Amino acid sequence: MLFDMDGTLVDSEKIWGVALEDLAVRAGGRLSTRARLAMVGTSMPASMALFREDLGQPDRPYAEDVAWLTERVADLFAGGLAWRPGARELLLGVRAAGVPAALVTSTERRLAEVALKTLGAENFDVVVCGDEVRAQKPDPEPYRTAAALLGVPIRDCVAIEDSPSGVTSAVAAGAVVLAVPSDVALPSVAGVHVRSSLVGVDLEVLAGLR
Repeated sequence: MLFDMDGTLVDSEKIWGVALEDLAVRAGGRLSTRARLAMVGTSMPASMALFREDLGQPDRPYAEDVAWLTERVADLFAGGLAWRPGARELLLGVRAAGVPAALVTSTERRLAEVALKTLGAENFDVVVCGDEVRAQKPDPEPYRTAAALLGVPIRDCVAIEDSPSGVTSAVAAGAVVLAVPSDVALPSVAGVHVRSSLVGVDLEVLAGLR
């Protein structure tokens, strides 16, 4: 099992939204809804490029903005994260059954470690973070890396995602993909299974996905 984090297991995209809006105010601007939605599931460099374009400030200092945003998100994450419907039950069921599991997130390790206080680090055999791969989602590298670390062929893995970028990554990697839309609608992709939530999804349901 390969789990995305933000928007899939926990409702953290809203926290990212708050932090990005705060950063925009700090920069003397206002982040548009269009730009915010375009950032969902993307890497930090991609998000910051969209941020600068949306504010009309192409020369904003990348490192300074990322440092401020990371601190703000860390503070918000520390208050605890809300589970997405059905996610906790599925994750605990996977762990109880002894199925190898990985967390595959575009979020950097520092913030993922804070989120793992809610998710439970013991529920994952492997954690692959955005700052630990050469190419982030939508590139297939994160999911291929997770499968390799688990020692499981990617074709035998089920990836659960909520964003277009994440779905693209998992499909390109060769995993079976279950898409559960969160903050943005997902385009129809051949072979991708779609559900409105993870409520009622268990190992029996996942075993039937092919």
